[in-house]
Amino acid sequence: MLRADVLIASDGPRLASDRPTIFLGSRGAFNFDLDINLRQGAHHSGNWGGLLANPGIVLANAVASMVDARGRILIAGLLPPPIPRSVRRALADIDPGEPDGPAIDANWGEPGLTPAERVFGWNVLEVLAFRTGNPDRPVNAIPPRASAHLQVRFVAGCDWRRFIPAIRTHLDMHGFAKVDVRPSKDEPMAATRLDPEHPWARWAAASIEATTGARPAILPNLGGSLPNDCFAEVLALPTIWVPHSYPACSQHAPDEHLLAPVAREGLAIMTGLFWDLGEPGSAPRRAHATPPL
Repeated sequence: MLRADVLIASDGPRLASDRPTIFLGSRGAFNFDLDINLRQGAHHSGNWGGLLANPGIVLANAVASMVDARGRILIAGLLPPPIPRSVRRALADIDPGEPDGPAIDANWGEPGLTPAERVFGWNVLEVLAFRTGNPDRPVNAIPPRASAHLQVRFVAGCDWRRFIPAIRTHLDMHGFAKVDVRPSKDEPMAATRLDPEHPWARWAAASIEATTGARPAILPNLGGSLPNDCFAEVLALPTIWVPHSYPACSQHAPDEHLLAPVAREGLAIMTGLFWDLGEPGSAPRRAHATPPL
């Protein structure tokens, strides 16, 4: 009953408001917590400063051992495999900048990669929150503990189940055995990616170009995360996502919105895709396979 040739769906923003876009998967997301608890209660920094280890300093250095001052990941077990040639070719004309968005930091992230490769072809380690003491009402005391909430956004070819063991080994080797690491309560999302040169990807791009007169941006995967593995892995389907929003849409905020020109063009794009699906011999075909359970 669940057998099919392809998934065609829509979510998220285009690369830019004036350029039709397709993406073929998504980066995965894995959140985890670091915590260090050295003693009961805080102690006066004048009486004990220089005698007691400061958990905030220890944890800050632990994080700095994992990712450098320019955002480069320093744990081999958190790095992806080399970027495939077909992915590099697809990203060659992709500019992730947006006039209404923040300026891209040219020297941030993995050296030697283009901005598009950094967000669509590579992994990133982000510090989402860091806490020690009472930031709202700091006092002259060495805090007893510190904690941080971090996230790995990762591309296809990485297994998030191996991240915690890799982080634990790294912390131990660098003298941070007292720093605990554990998965967060957030459900991990797997990474997926359809080859940009797959027949279904080429078919969708050709259909959109025929409708709009413009070559669409082809993203091997979205920079964000979706449960696309339900379709790509469980049902073994090629996945084609056609977004109809734009980067400055205030996604997930109360004022999230949709541009009328993009909506109109999106209707035309989807009409063209479904029309071409009905044309004999137009769309690729593949033998049905029983999806894994």
